[in-house]
Amino acid sequence: MVEAAMLWNEPNNLSHWNFEIDPDWKIFAEMVKLAANAVRAENSRLPRVLGGISPIDPQFLKNMQRQCVLKHVDVVAVHGFPLDWNHWTINEWPTKLAEIRAVTELPLWVSEVGVSTFGAEEVQEFGLRRTAELLRGRAERVHWYSLYDLPRAWPATTRHREAEGSSYYRHFYMGLLREDGTPKLAFEQFREYTPEFGICQWFHYEDHRLDDAVSRLKELGVKHVRTGLSWADSFRPDAMKWFDRQMKALEDFEVTVTFCFTPEHAGLQPNHTSPPREPGEFADFCASMVRRYS
Repeated sequence: MVEAAMLWNEPNNLSHWNFEIDPDWKIFAEMVKLAANAVRAENSRLPRVLGGISPIDPQFLKNMQRQCVLKHVDVVAVHGFPLDWNHWTINEWPTKLAEIRAVTELPLWVSEVGVSTFGAEEVQEFGLRRTAELLRGRAERVHWYSLYDLPRAWPATTRHREAEGSSYYRHFYMGLLREDGTPKLAFEQFREYTPEFGICQWFHYEDHRLDDAVSRLKELGVKHVRTGLSWADSFRPDAMKWFDRQMKALEDFEVTVTFCFTPEHAGLQPNHTSPPREPGEFADFCASMVRRYS
Protein backbone atom coordinates (compact mmCIF):
# COMPACT_ATOMS: atom_id res chain seq x y z
CA MET A 1 0.00 0.00 0.00
CA VAL A 2 1.06 3.61 -0.43
CA GLU A 3 2.59 4.87 2.82
CA ALA A 4 3.44 8.45 1.79
CA ALA A 5 3.62 10.82 -1.15
CA MET A 6 6.96 12.53 -1.70
CA LEU A 7 6.89 15.77 -3.66
CA TRP A 8 9.93 15.94 -5.93
CA ASN A 9 13.45 14.61 -5.38
CA GLU A 10 16.57 16.57 -4.37
CA PRO A 11 15.14 20.00 -5.26
CA ASN A 12 18.30 21.76 -4.07
CA ASN A 13 20.46 19.73 -6.45
CA LEU A 14 20.97 21.07 -9.97
CA SER A 15 20.69 17.53 -11.32
CA HIS A 16 17.02 17.49 -10.28
CA TRP A 17 15.83 21.11 -10.25
CA ASN A 18 17.20 23.93 -12.37
CA PHE A 19 17.57 26.65 -9.76
CA GLU A 20 19.48 28.72 -12.31
CA ILE A 21 16.03 29.35 -13.81
CA ASP A 22 14.35 29.48 -10.39
CA PRO A 23 17.14 30.88 -8.15
CA ASP A 24 15.00 31.47 -5.06
CA TRP A 25 12.90 28.30 -5.55
CA LYS A 26 9.76 30.45 -5.82
CA ILE A 27 8.29 28.34 -8.63
CA PHE A 28 9.24 25.20 -6.73
CA ALA A 29 7.57 26.48 -3.56
CA GLU A 30 4.35 27.32 -5.39
CA MET A 31 4.40 23.94 -7.16
CA VAL A 32 4.85 21.97 -3.93
CA LYS A 33 2.14 23.88 -2.06
CA LEU A 34 -0.33 23.26 -4.86
CA ALA A 35 0.67 19.59 -5.02
CA ALA A 36 0.46 19.16 -1.25
CA ASN A 37 -3.04 20.61 -1.22
CA ALA A 38 -4.04 18.37 -4.11
CA VAL A 39 -2.75 15.26 -2.31
CA ARG A 40 -4.57 16.26 0.88
CA ALA A 41 -7.81 16.74 -1.04
CA GLU A 42 -7.55 13.22 -2.46
CA ASN A 43 -6.43 11.46 0.73
CA SER A 44 -6.42 13.43 3.97
CA ARG A 45 -4.55 10.67 5.84
CA LEU A 46 -1.64 10.28 3.43
CA PRO A 47 1.59 11.90 4.74
CA ARG A 48 3.13 14.43 2.36
CA VAL A 49 6.93 14.42 2.31
CA LEU A 50 9.06 17.28 1.00
CA GLY A 51 11.42 15.82 -1.58
CA GLY A 52 14.62 14.64 0.09
CA ILE A 53 17.28 17.35 0.00
CA SER A 54 20.84 16.81 -1.20
CA PRO A 55 23.06 18.36 0.03
CA ILE A 56 21.75 18.46 3.60
CA ASP A 57 21.29 22.21 3.85
CA PRO A 58 19.28 23.82 6.68
CA GLN A 59 19.36 27.13 4.78
CA PHE A 60 17.29 25.56 2.02
CA LEU A 61 14.70 24.44 4.56
CA LYS A 62 14.66 27.93 6.08
CA ASN A 63 13.88 29.21 2.59
CA MET A 64 11.03 26.71 2.34
CA GLN A 65 9.85 27.82 5.77
CA ARG A 66 9.80 31.49 4.70
CA GLN A 67 7.75 30.53 1.66
CA CYS A 68 5.30 28.57 3.86
CA VAL A 69 6.10 25.25 2.18
CA LEU A 70 6.71 23.50 5.50
CA LYS A 71 3.16 24.31 6.58
CA HIS A 72 1.93 22.23 3.65
CA VAL A 73 3.96 19.04 4.28
CA ASP A 74 4.03 16.50 7.08
CA VAL A 75 7.61 15.22 6.80
CA VAL A 76 10.98 16.55 5.64
CA ALA A 77 13.62 14.25 4.17
CA VAL A 78 17.36 14.30 3.55
CA HIS A 79 19.81 12.31 1.41
CA GLY A 80 23.39 11.61 2.40
CA PHE A 81 26.33 9.85 0.74
CA PRO A 82 29.40 10.83 2.82
CA LEU A 83 31.61 8.00 1.52
CA ASP A 84 30.98 8.91 -2.12
CA TRP A 85 29.81 12.47 -2.81
CA ASN A 86 29.38 14.63 0.29
CA HIS A 87 32.13 16.75 1.78
CA TRP A 88 31.66 15.46 5.30
CA THR A 89 32.50 12.20 7.08
CA ILE A 90 30.11 9.37 7.84
CA ASN A 91 30.53 10.03 11.56
CA GLU A 92 28.91 13.46 11.11
CA TRP A 93 25.46 11.97 10.48
CA PRO A 94 24.12 12.89 13.95
CA THR A 95 25.32 16.47 13.49
CA LYS A 96 23.71 16.73 10.05
CA LEU A 97 20.37 15.51 11.40
CA ALA A 98 20.60 17.89 14.34
CA GLU A 99 21.09 20.81 11.93
CA ILE A 100 17.77 19.95 10.27
CA ARG A 101 15.93 19.37 13.55
CA ALA A 102 17.04 22.85 14.64
CA VAL A 103 15.09 24.30 11.70
CA THR A 104 11.85 22.30 11.87
CA GLU A 105 9.90 20.11 14.26
CA LEU A 106 8.49 18.02 11.43
CA PRO A 107 9.38 14.31 11.39
CA LEU A 108 12.70 13.66 9.64
CA TRP A 109 13.30 10.85 7.17
CA VAL A 110 16.55 9.77 5.54
CA SER A 111 15.01 8.81 2.22
CA GLU A 112 18.32 7.96 0.54
CA VAL A 113 21.56 6.84 2.11
CA GLY A 114 24.04 4.47 0.53
CA VAL A 115 27.61 3.52 -0.28
CA SER A 116 29.01 2.53 -3.65
CA THR A 117 31.27 -0.45 -4.33
CA PHE A 118 33.22 1.63 -6.85
CA GLY A 119 36.47 1.02 -4.98
CA ALA A 120 35.73 -2.18 -3.07
CA GLU A 121 32.73 -4.12 -1.83
CA GLU A 122 34.22 -4.07 1.67
CA VAL A 123 33.68 -0.30 1.74
CA GLN A 124 29.93 -0.83 1.32
CA GLU A 125 29.94 -3.43 4.11
CA PHE A 126 31.60 -0.98 6.47
CA GLY A 127 29.37 1.89 5.34
CA LEU A 128 26.16 -0.07 5.88
CA ARG A 129 27.17 -1.18 9.35
CA ARG A 130 28.32 2.29 10.44
CA THR A 131 25.28 3.97 8.90
CA ALA A 132 22.99 1.68 10.88
CA GLU A 133 24.85 2.49 14.07
CA LEU A 134 24.50 6.22 13.45
CA LEU A 135 20.93 6.45 12.12
CA ARG A 136 19.02 3.91 14.19
CA GLY A 137 16.79 5.82 16.58
CA ARG A 138 17.68 9.17 15.03
CA ALA A 139 15.40 9.17 11.97
CA GLU A 140 11.78 8.06 11.70
CA ARG A 141 12.41 6.32 8.37
CA VAL A 142 15.60 5.21 6.59
CA HIS A 143 15.70 4.05 2.96
CA TRP A 144 18.93 2.46 1.77
CA TYR A 145 19.94 3.30 -1.80
CA SER A 146 19.73 0.94 -3.58
CA LEU A 147 18.84 -2.69 -4.30
CA TYR A 148 20.41 -2.88 -7.78
CA ASP A 149 23.40 -1.38 -9.51
CA LEU A 150 22.40 0.95 -12.32
CA PRO A 151 22.86 -0.87 -15.65
CA ARG A 152 25.88 0.53 -17.44
CA ALA A 153 23.84 0.90 -20.65
CA TRP A 154 21.64 3.48 -18.90
CA PRO A 155 22.78 7.04 -18.18
CA ALA A 156 22.80 8.20 -14.58
CA THR A 157 20.32 11.01 -13.91
CA THR A 158 22.81 13.85 -13.83
CA ARG A 159 23.48 16.92 -15.92
CA HIS A 160 27.27 16.64 -15.66
CA ARG A 161 28.08 13.07 -16.67
CA GLU A 162 31.75 12.36 -17.38
CA ALA A 163 32.72 15.91 -16.35
CA GLU A 164 32.20 14.69 -12.79
CA GLY A 165 35.06 12.21 -13.06
CA SER A 166 34.75 9.23 -10.71
CA SER A 167 31.72 10.82 -9.03
CA TYR A 168 29.67 10.06 -12.13
CA TYR A 169 30.70 6.41 -12.27
CA ARG A 170 29.90 5.84 -8.60
CA HIS A 171 26.21 6.14 -9.57
CA PHE A 172 26.49 2.74 -11.22
CA TYR A 173 27.71 0.81 -8.14
CA MET A 174 25.23 1.73 -5.38
CA GLY A 175 23.33 -1.58 -5.34
CA LEU A 176 23.38 -4.48 -2.92
CA LEU A 177 23.02 -6.52 -6.10
CA ARG A 178 25.13 -6.24 -9.23
CA GLU A 179 23.54 -5.38 -12.56
CA ASP A 180 23.13 -9.10 -13.34
CA GLY A 181 21.35 -9.72 -10.02
CA THR A 182 24.20 -11.48 -8.21
CA PRO A 183 24.63 -10.40 -4.58
CA LYS A 184 27.47 -8.32 -3.23
CA LEU A 185 29.02 -8.80 0.20
CA ALA A 186 26.59 -6.39 1.91
CA PHE A 187 23.45 -8.11 0.59
CA GLU A 188 23.25 -10.73 3.35
CA GLN A 189 24.36 -8.17 5.91
CA PHE A 190 21.35 -6.01 5.09
CA ARG A 191 19.02 -8.61 6.64
CA GLU A 192 20.33 -7.51 10.04
CA TYR A 193 18.69 -4.10 9.57
CA THR A 194 15.27 -5.07 8.21
CA PRO A 195 12.44 -4.37 8.59
CA GLU A 196 13.68 -1.22 10.35
CA PHE A 197 15.57 -0.10 7.23
CA GLY A 198 13.78 0.19 3.93
CA ILE A 199 15.09 0.30 0.37
CA CYS A 200 14.95 3.06 -2.22
CA GLN A 201 14.83 1.56 -5.70
CA TRP A 202 13.94 3.58 -8.77
CA PHE A 203 12.27 1.64 -11.55
CA HIS A 204 12.64 2.89 -15.10
CA TYR A 205 9.77 2.80 -17.57
CA GLU A 206 9.01 -0.89 -18.28
CA ASP A 207 11.93 -1.91 -16.07
CA HIS A 208 12.83 -5.57 -16.62
CA ARG A 209 14.02 -5.90 -13.00
CA LEU A 210 10.65 -5.31 -11.34
CA ASP A 211 9.52 -8.86 -10.61
CA ASP A 212 12.96 -10.01 -9.48
CA ALA A 213 13.22 -6.91 -7.29
CA VAL A 214 10.01 -7.83 -5.46
CA SER A 215 11.35 -11.32 -4.76
CA ARG A 216 14.68 -9.97 -3.53
CA LEU A 217 13.06 -7.35 -1.29
CA LYS A 218 10.91 -10.03 0.32
CA GLU A 219 13.96 -12.26 0.67
CA LEU A 220 15.67 -9.49 2.63
CA GLY A 221 12.65 -8.90 4.86
CA VAL A 222 12.12 -5.36 3.58
CA LYS A 223 8.85 -3.70 4.61
CA HIS A 224 9.32 -0.09 3.45
CA VAL A 225 10.08 0.73 -0.20
CA ARG A 226 10.64 4.11 -1.78
CA THR A 227 10.23 4.43 -5.53
CA GLY A 228 8.98 6.96 -8.07
CA LEU A 229 6.27 7.68 -10.59
CA SER A 230 7.62 10.08 -13.17
CA TRP A 231 5.44 12.94 -14.36
CA ALA A 232 7.52 12.92 -17.55
CA ASP A 233 6.94 9.18 -18.09
CA SER A 234 3.20 9.65 -17.72
CA PHE A 235 3.16 10.91 -21.32
CA ARG A 236 4.80 7.77 -22.74
CA PRO A 237 2.67 5.25 -24.67
CA ASP A 238 0.79 2.94 -22.27
CA ALA A 239 2.23 4.79 -19.27
CA MET A 240 -0.71 3.97 -17.01
CA LYS A 241 -0.40 0.29 -17.88
CA TRP A 242 3.21 0.38 -16.68
CA PHE A 243 2.38 2.42 -13.56
CA ASP A 244 -0.40 -0.04 -12.71
CA ARG A 245 1.97 -2.98 -13.10
CA GLN A 246 4.64 -1.34 -10.96
CA MET A 247 2.31 -0.39 -8.14
CA LYS A 248 0.53 -3.77 -8.22
CA ALA A 249 3.90 -5.54 -7.90
CA LEU A 250 4.76 -3.41 -4.83
CA GLU A 251 1.39 -3.69 -3.09
CA ASP A 252 2.74 -5.92 -0.29
CA PHE A 253 5.14 -3.17 0.85
CA GLU A 254 4.67 0.20 2.57
CA VAL A 255 5.51 2.40 -0.42
CA THR A 256 6.70 5.98 -0.42
CA VAL A 257 5.96 7.10 -3.96
CA THR A 258 7.98 10.04 -5.24
CA PHE A 259 6.45 12.33 -7.85
CA CYS A 260 9.04 14.20 -9.95
CA PHE A 261 10.59 14.98 -13.36
CA THR A 262 9.10 17.61 -15.66
CA PRO A 263 7.84 16.53 -19.11
CA GLU A 264 9.79 18.28 -21.87
CA HIS A 265 6.69 19.97 -23.26
CA ALA A 266 5.62 21.30 -19.83
CA GLY A 267 8.88 22.94 -18.71
CA LEU A 268 10.30 26.41 -19.07
CA GLN A 269 13.10 24.46 -20.74
CA PRO A 270 12.72 21.04 -22.43
CA ASN A 271 14.43 19.15 -19.60
CA HIS A 272 13.30 16.97 -16.69
CA THR A 273 14.97 19.38 -14.24
CA SER A 274 13.08 22.41 -15.52
CA PRO A 275 10.51 24.29 -13.45
CA PRO A 276 7.11 23.83 -15.11
CA ARG A 277 5.41 26.66 -16.94
CA GLU A 278 2.23 25.88 -15.02
CA PRO A 279 2.94 24.57 -11.48
CA GLY A 280 -0.67 23.45 -11.16
CA GLU A 281 -0.10 20.78 -13.80
CA PHE A 282 2.25 18.94 -11.45
CA ALA A 283 -0.41 19.14 -8.74
CA ASP A 284 -2.90 17.60 -11.16
CA PHE A 285 -0.50 14.71 -11.82
CA CYS A 286 0.04 14.11 -8.09
CA ALA A 287 -3.69 14.16 -7.44
CA SER A 288 -4.39 11.67 -10.21
CA MET A 289 -1.71 9.27 -8.92
CA VAL A 290 -2.93 9.48 -5.33
CA ARG A 291 -6.50 8.92 -6.52
CA ARG A 292 -5.39 5.88 -8.51
CA TYR A 293 -3.06 4.22 -6.00
CA SER A 294 -3.98 5.23 -2.48
